[in-house]
Amino acid sequence: MTVLVTYDVETTTRAGRRRLRSAAKVCKNYGQRVQFSVFECSVNEAQYEALISKLKKTIKQDTDSLRVYKLRGNREDYLMTFGQDRYVNFDEPLVL
Repeated sequence: MTVLVTYDVETTTRAGRRRLRSAAKVCKNYGQRVQFSVFECSVNEAQYEALISKLKKTIKQDTDSLRVYKLRGNREDYLMTFGQDRYVNFDEPLVL
C-alpha cells in the first residue's frame, strides 16, 4: 500500500529540532521525501504498523502533528503534480 505521511513539528527548541530530524529519518527508511515534511511510502501491513509506531514515539503529541493517509489504487489515479516531481518509482527499472 502507499501511504502519505505528513508532520509538523514544533522547532523553537533544540528538542523539537531533534524530533524533526528523527521523524524525517524514520520516514526516509520507509519511503521518499516529496516535500519538506511530506513522504510517500510504499509499505506492507507490518511495515505500516512499524512506521506508525516509530513516528508516534518520535513526535510530542501536545505540540506536534502527524497525519498519515492511506492511498488506494494506482498513483496515477489519485495524484496530479504541477511543477517539479522528483518521485522515483523503485518498482520499475532504474536507469542511471
